[in-house]
Amino acid sequence: MNKQIDGLPALLAALTHATALAEFAVLAACLVLALLATRLVRGGAPQPSSSIWFGKHLVDGVLFPALALLAAVVARHALEGVVPIAVFRLAIPILLALMVIRVIVRVLSAALPRLRFVRVIERSVSWLVWLGLVLWLTGVLPLMLAGLDSLSWKVGGTQLSMRNLVEGVLSAVFVLMIVLWVSAAIEARLLAGAIENLSVRKMAANSTRALLLFVGLMLALSAAGIDITAFGVLGGAIGVGLGFGLQKLASNYVSGFVILAERNLRIGDTVKVDNFEGRITDIKTRATIIRAANGRESIVPNEMLTTLRVENASLAQEPAVMTSTVVQVAYGTDVAALREKILAALAGLSRVAKDGKHVSDVHLTDFTAGGLELTVWYWNGDPHNGQSNLRSEVNLAILGVLDAEGIEIAHAQRIVHPRPVRGAGAAPPAAA
Repeated sequence: MNKQIDGLPALLAALTHATALAEFAVLAACLVLALLATRLVRGGAPQPSSSIWFGKHLVDGVLFPALALLAAVVARHALEGVVPIAVFRLAIPILLALMVIRVIVRVLSAALPRLRFVRVIERSVSWLVWLGLVLWLTGVLPLMLAGLDSLSWKVGGTQLSMRNLVEGVLSAVFVLMIVLWVSAAIEARLLAGAIENLSVRKMAANSTRALLLFVGLMLALSAAGIDITAFGVLGGAIGVGLGFGLQKLASNYVSGFVILAERNLRIGDTVKVDNFEGRITDIKTRATIIRAANGRESIVPNEMLTTLRVENASLAQEPAVMTSTVVQVAYGTDVAALREKILAALAGLSRVAKDGKHVSDVHLTDFTAGGLELTVWYWNGDPHNGQSNLRSEVNLAILGVLDAEGIEIAHAQRIVHPRPVRGAGAAPPAAA
């Protein structure tokens, strides 16, 4: 790398040299070239705001500072021996720091889109990187590293210093960022435009992310100078903990992969679990998100979906679902004529399936104390749009038919016979 400038006065003196203007011009050309190359690579197609390479505004992605850094390094070597190098000694570390910040922020935004503290992490990382850059340019950072190197201690048979610990943490962060970047790219590629087999692709994405994070964690620990062979005993203890204290949590994770593998429950299916009915919006490794028609969401542990009875209106190849509603009419009603009028009213509802395989019907199902019980059977042609709303439409249509025909809905009636009170106007029984 380029030779470090010895302190702030030397840096300012070098920037005031006459040849610094030529370096500024070459640096500006490098930035313009990097911007044009980034725009050319992106093309005319719109990119998602979560794009790691391009970001939201083309210059806030990773590609622009990376290309600018590459162009600056090439220009610095080209100017070596032609003019005294001053501006590029400052520009290259700045571009490197900018690229590090962009990588960390964009990777976290893409890999953890629901993280609430992304902005806080972005500001913290920016301050740390820029502070490290200033300390390095002013010559303070080497003195700090020497001081950290003098703070050492012995762990087992290994001699560790504070500098080793700091460098190990930075290496671990770098490895984890790369792993998150790769896992986010793989997940985006697997789920891009997925309509069919979405659950299987989601399972593959979750498995790939978990595997890469595990491998990245092992590499990060190794980079930090921690002997990972010592985790053999810890792994056994974790296994015992999963078997006892974390049994439910482990069961939910295993059930999540079983659900995704069997495909009995898929994203977009309309299901009913524990008297809660709605549409599956996401299947996570621990729980499944079900959204009801009223907008409320239920977080159902995956273990419940594998052990309890689940009604899935979208599982069968037949999309229509038969549903019924019950109404009572008075004795003496012409049931045959009323049946035809109710079927005609159901035929006028657009959501009621009316093809050859789905035929609505009205059955006289019971003779009750209040009247004749009629059960109206109909087919819901689009259960994913809800069932209670269609039931309301059917009930309103039936009510309209009964009102038009002047038929009263029967209700239970009771006849009360008063019991005569002894001694009130009646002669007492004769004595024997």
